[in-house]
Amino acid sequence: MSISSTMVKELRNKTGVGIMDCKEALAVSDGNFDKAIEFLRKKGMSAATKRSSKAAKDGVISSYIHMGGRIGVLVELNCETDFVAKTDNFQLLAKDLTMHIAAANPTYIRPEDIPSVVMEGEKEIYRSQAMAEKKPEKIWDKIIEGKLKKYYEDVCLLNQKFIKDTDITVETLINNMIAKTGENIIIRRFIRFQLGEDLKQ
Repeated sequence: MSISSTMVKELRNKTGVGIMDCKEALAVSDGNFDKAIEFLRKKGMSAATKRSSKAAKDGVISSYIHMGGRIGVLVELNCETDFVAKTDNFQLLAKDLTMHIAAANPTYIRPEDIPSVVMEGEKEIYRSQAMAEKKPEKIWDKIIEGKLKKYYEDVCLLNQKFIKDTDITVETLINNMIAKTGENIIIRRFIRFQLGEDLKQ
C-alpha cells in the first residue's frame, strides 16, 4: 500500500513521533492507523526498557498554578543530558505533566511507590466486598486484581489516562518521548498544593 505524506503527517500529529518512525509504522501496518499507533507504542516501550538503566540526572523542574492561585504543582522531570532538557518538546512535556497533576490529583508516581500497609488495606476492602456480595471464593483473587488495576489508574500518575489524550496513559506519553529523544526520561518527584486542603499530621 502506498503511504502518502498526508497519512504520515496525520499519524505524527496524533503521536508526536518522528516522520521516519511514522512512515515505518504505517508501512508495517498497511496504512491502518490503530495498528500503526500500537506498533509505535511497542517500539517506544522497547526503547524505554533499553534506556531505563541509563542515569537520568539532568532535566527540569516545572511549575503550574491553576484556578487563580488555588492549586499549584511542582514536577521534577529528569533526562540524561542538558541538550534534551532544553528542547521545546521536553519543556512542553514537563509543563503538560504539571497540568495533568493539577487536574488528576495523583498520590503516587507508580504502583511500586504505594506503601505495603496501604496496599494490604485496599486488598482487605476488596476481599470484604467480594465476601459481602457472596462471590465465589475461587474468584476473589481475580476480583481483587481487577479492582487494584482501577485503583492504580486513580492514584498512580504513570497509570492515569493522560488528560490531553485519554487514549494513552502518562507512562505511554513518557515512553513516546524516550523513543523520540533516545534518552532515559523519568518523573523523579512531584508535589501538588491545594489552597485550604487538610494537612496530614
